[in-house]
Amino acid sequence: MNWLVEQLGILSKIFYFLIQVVHWTIIISVLAYLIALICGLFFGVARITSNRFIRWLAGAYINVLRGVPLLVLIFFFYFGLGKIINLDRLVAGVLAVGVCYGAYMAEIFRSGIEAIDYGQHEAAMSLGMTRWQTLRHIILPQSFRIVVPPAANEFIACLKDSSLVSIIGLRELTRAGREYANQYFLDFQTWLMVGLIYLILTLSLTRLVKVLEKKFAVHGYGVEKK
Repeated sequence: MNWLVEQLGILSKIFYFLIQVVHWTIIISVLAYLIALICGLFFGVARITSNRFIRWLAGAYINVLRGVPLLVLIFFFYFGLGKIINLDRLVAGVLAVGVCYGAYMAEIFRSGIEAIDYGQHEAAMSLGMTRWQTLRHIILPQSFRIVVPPAANEFIACLKDSSLVSIIGLRELTRAGREYANQYFLDFQTWLMVGLIYLILTLSLTRLVKVLEKKFAVHGYGVEKK
């Protein structure tokens, strides 16, 4: 009984130490995800454009970024590109994660756009709308609702992969856990608590994703509204 009380006391101290930096994990994840959304939308649209060169550039971006490990990209942005243009470690880490996930988001946006029946393109064009007007006013609003569930799932993955930025010294949840374990030699308890905090965050986001799936569900495209 005394051992259990002692362990709970240790875990509570670790939790208090780690919870102070959880907001940095969230900030890094949100900023990286915003970059991923922007890149994903731009290159997702570029993948279906009529210009073959732009399609090729978008395809190259997606294939290259999806083929390179995120850890390598973080090293490249901080130790490689960062030394040339003097990138702060926070900027380098956020850019690396954001640009990497932008490649995955691009495919999500592309599939969402292509899920819309092409007859809607033809109908809009017959009314005198340009290709851009059709995309902006008719296709994208519908495709956004379709891509909400997979896009939200990508944010959960982005949150977990944000732990990799600890390798360049960014003090977020994983980095703080390493500091505590090295200082007090409590590896098991520390990493158990780090894992539990990540689990709480991801389970909360998973619940949110399910709510969004029901809210934005489109009849005929995946999840049906109930």
